[in-house]
Formats: sequence, C-alpha cells, structure tokens
Amino acid sequence: MLVLLPPSETKRAGGVGSPLDLGALSFPELTDVRARLVEALVALAADPPAARAALGLSEAQDDEIARNAGLAGSPALPAIERYTGVLYDTLAVGTLTRAQRRRADARLAVGSALFGLVRASDPIPAYRLSAGSVLPGPPALRALWRPALEAVVTGVDELVVDLRSGAYSALAPVPGAVTVRVESERPDGRRAVVSHFSKAHKGRIAQILATTTAEPADVVRLRALLRRAGERVEHDGGNALTLVV
Repeated sequence: MLVLLPPSETKRAGGVGSPLDLGALSFPELTDVRARLVEALVALAADPPAARAALGLSEAQDDEIARNAGLAGSPALPAIERYTGVLYDTLAVGTLTRAQRRRADARLAVGSALFGLVRASDPIPAYRLSAGSVLPGPPALRALWRPALEAVVTGVDELVVDLRSGAYSALAPVPGAVTVRVESERPDGRRAVVSHFSKAHKGRIAQILATTTAEPADVVRLRALLRRAGERVEHDGGNALTLVV
C-alpha cells in the first residue's frame, strides 16, 4: 500500500543530516526535473522582488527566499519530519513505535512541487515552492512534472490511497487510486464538504494506514479496515470513499 500525502507550506527548520543529495532520494527517474527546479529556485532567490512575486510571499517572508538560496547546502531531515501543520500534527510520527515507523516509512510518500514525490524517509531540506507557483523561465510545474510523475505513479504495483489536495493531484493523477472525501453531517442530516479541517481527518487516516499491520488490497478491504479503526466511512462504488465526520 502506498499512501500519498500533500506537502505543507510550513516546514520545520534546520536538520541533522547531510546537505541535499538528489541522488539519495527515492524515484531516481525524477532527478532531472528536481535538479532543474532546485537550480531555478536558487537563481530566483538572488532577485527577492521576483521571488516574492513567483512564490506569493511578502517582504516579511524573505526568510523563505533565504531558505531557497541555500538549498544546495542546507541540512536535511526525513520528509515526514520536515513538513508541519495540521495533517502532520495529527499523523504524529514522533509518537510511533519503531515497528510503526518502519511501516510508515515504507507506505507514506509526499507529493511535492520541488521534488515531485518523496518517500517518508527521504532526506530533504526546508524550501518554499507550491504547486501553484509560477517560476520565471521553466515551463509551468504541471507541464514539468506530469510526464515524469505519471511514469512513476502508473508503475506502482500496489493499492494507492491518494490523500493529496487538488493542486498536487493535478501534477500527476493516479489511475485507480482510492480517494477520500471528507463530509460533515449536520443535525438535520444534510452534509457539507469539509475543506480546511479535512487536513486533520486525513492525518488521522494516514496514521491508521501507516501503522496498521494489515495490507488491504482493494477499496472494499480498505473501507473495512478504516471502519474497524472507528471511522465512519462510506463506499458508493468506484474508488472513492467518503469519510463522514
């Protein structure tokens, strides 16, 4: 089972590992695009006004531009520890046992505008680049990533659970992947799609899938697993699940 997570704008600073080594990351077929984007971000950081415009930053966020300037020499952390925010707080990898962490490292991957797709244990530096960013020079991120990423994700020979947000899913849709829609139920029975707060619920789903000893082979078994974990999950056909909260 491979669980695809969205990245987050917020990232933990610093690191204890060696500087970025693109050759050490999973999915080496993505190395050329990664290298091209790292080079573009470092060059862009030399022009702060242009970097702010491209990355959607204010002057108060110039530390993010400084991070990009130092990408090549910045210390790295495992991707699953680098990203912060609601989803990752709920996933809470720091609370996992060693056995659970091994399963999480094997099953979790993060969609990234800079690195395309990285495994949970892949060492990466802090950076700033979003799926909606428009860099001067290179083609649009979707045009850069889609051919390379599609070759990777279509070659995955296991159940894929795609918890990425729309912008990151658009970089490379995964045919046949299970998706999860989060809906809240009102007292009168009506439902509404949960947007921002869905991150916490997806973090909980990710934690369940990262730590279970089960290996669901299809959407029906996945639904059963989540229900046993106490989640209210509906399956109306196809590969889409609805989590009712």
